[in-house]
Amino acid sequence: MNLFDPFAQRGLTLRNRLLVSPMCEYSATDGVPDHWHLVHLGSRAVGGAGAVIAEATAVSAQGRISPQDVGLWNQAQVEAWQPITRFIKAHGAVAGVQLAHAGRKASTLRPWDGSGPVPAEQGSWVSVAPSALPFDSGWQTPQALDAAGIRQVVADFRAAAQRALAAGFELVEVHAAHGYLLHQFLSPLSNQRTDLYGGSFDNRTRLVRDVVTAVREVWPADLPLWLRISATDWAPDDGPRGWDIEQSVRLSQQLGALGVDLVDVSSGGLLPHVTIPLGPGYQVPFAARIRREAGIATGAVGMITEAAQAAAIVASGEADVVLIARESLRDPYFPRRAAQALGVKIEAPVQYQRAW
Repeated sequence: MNLFDPFAQRGLTLRNRLLVSPMCEYSATDGVPDHWHLVHLGSRAVGGAGAVIAEATAVSAQGRISPQDVGLWNQAQVEAWQPITRFIKAHGAVAGVQLAHAGRKASTLRPWDGSGPVPAEQGSWVSVAPSALPFDSGWQTPQALDAAGIRQVVADFRAAAQRALAAGFELVEVHAAHGYLLHQFLSPLSNQRTDLYGGSFDNRTRLVRDVVTAVREVWPADLPLWLRISATDWAPDDGPRGWDIEQSVRLSQQLGALGVDLVDVSSGGLLPHVTIPLGPGYQVPFAARIRREAGIATGAVGMITEAAQAAAIVASGEADVVLIARESLRDPYFPRRAAQALGVKIEAPVQYQRAW
């Protein structure tokens, strides 16, 4: 496999394997994307990415991370996404979207407004979680979801997937990473339930399985469905066991039968103040192990900043695709620069061809 080889899943083909990872912009009003999102996402399609995946997009107003998150819980949002997805596709990239629910990390200030929960006078709202455990000291204590609340979460993901299709997206990723709601159910450090959604591995993974099943039921059979997970909580070795790579492999082994086509492998986000061994490609071994042991396609993400580094990940079979996050923020045209560095010629828009 080569980084600039096409990547086909179901009836969809990505022009290459270098993708733009979902990155929150915290710049919407009432969940509605605007010109910022068109330019931000559209420029990365022009930049040559195989797919451009829109940021964590809330499936309900309660599921927003911040008041400025984008969403897909109403028709106004669908209509606002449509010109964005049309532009992405017009410039050769696949338009993807990450569907998300923040759980106990909802009602949070966007980064440049401070940190921690939204103050009441600024319009905070009640967050929900598997258990009434706050993310950190000083954070609000979430309400533990009851059975009806869990059913509503599943219904919200299902409805958001239908809206994603109407909005023009061709790739859906369910967000079960970074300490948000689905990840909170997976980890015994945030899930202390004693019902069918807590305790055993099968119970803690039940909501993820319910959600991907519901999404797959309404998402077209010829379009891919992906799942992002945190491969580990990075819980301290001398403390209680959290979610880890062994459980991630075990869950991934079940996903293909549920209609998931790729596992997008990240890590962390559930616990504050943990030590993470940051370094170039530090999460790639997780993607490689899941791909090898679970027999499912994977995506690698995390401190991948150089063309040769990305190419080696794909060529060695550690992952099927590489998702670029912060390097894409630094350079919207990173795929074009990477192709040039690797001696690969990729098509440029006619308006730009005289520069290539």
